[in-house]
Amino acid sequence: MIRHDPEIQALFRRYCAPARRYLKLGGAVLHMPREEYEPFVHALAADAKAASDAELTVLFEGSWRERRTAAWLAAVSRRDHFRERLGALLLESEVCFAGGAYCVALASFGTARDADLLAAYLDRYLRRPDLAYDQPIAMGALAYTDSVLHGDRAGHFLQEGGLWPQWFQGAPHMHGDDGISSYLGGIRLACAVIDECADT
Repeated sequence: MIRHDPEIQALFRRYCAPARRYLKLGGAVLHMPREEYEPFVHALAADAKAASDAELTVLFEGSWRERRTAAWLAAVSRRDHFRERLGALLLESEVCFAGGAYCVALASFGTARDADLLAAYLDRYLRRPDLAYDQPIAMGALAYTDSVLHGDRAGHFLQEGGLWPQWFQGAPHMHGDDGISSYLGGIRLACAVIDECADT
């Protein structure tokens, strides 16, 4: 159940609201002009270092705005001990607009366990072409994790007759070819932002 209380509201004002950060964590940050990007990255890096584990835990109990922000703060501060929580939130898909951030965080951690969590999500939700959730970004995140680990977990889903082409063909909201290069590219760029923040 999503919490709505003064503690979450205070953390929202502290970590999510400045410069409407919660809206920019995703595609927007990848297309910012340099003069906006540099202060954004510095502020995100500073808050990632400042946020405590307890504060991130509370943010993960909020709405999509808090959860999206918490996922990025965890990724930037390399707090991979949140991976199981991120994987559970991704699998639950309780709120919209947050799943992509969970995928980005897991991809940025880049371990075999992160690949397992992404694969578990895909195994469940690629069987549901009626749901326009986070299947494309999760597929890109798994492919990115494969590239880091020199693995081939994504191949199981991508092969002819696999769950990805079946889902793509059956999903009325998907158009064009069923390639994943654009989703992989988006994850690669997001992880580069996270790396830059982590090194700031």
